[in-house]
Amino acid sequence: QVQLVESGGGLVQPGGSLRLSCAASGFTFSRYAMSWYRQAPGKERELVAGITSTGITTTYADSMKGRFTISRDNAKNTAYLQMNSLKPEDTAVYYCNAVGSDSGSVKSVYWGQGTQVTVSS
Repeated sequence: QVQLVESGGGLVQPGGSLRLSCAASGFTFSRYAMSWYRQAPGKERELVAGITSTGITTTYADSMKGRFTISRDNAKNTAYLQMNSLKPEDTAVYYCNAVGSDSGSVKSVYWGQGTQVTVSS
């Protein structure tokens, strides 16, 4: 059974930091690119950051560059999102996403259930 379980969300003051984790199981984690998305109330889901299966290449949405860092530990089947200098506009549900293939042919896409991040004083 495929699972992506996010954790680490919560309430934080502006300027604070949080580290989100995404624990994966049920598929070959090291064969999948991982991404974090977020969705604020009344808005569409947007890409926050992505990392390739090897961890060599990362990408970020412009508004997150310099504040957020995506990483992964293939030995632990876990992806992370370190968020610093948080702003109220970062408030959203953050989702973990995996895209790849165990077989080398058919691509699979998996989503976690989301974790709430609230930035407020």
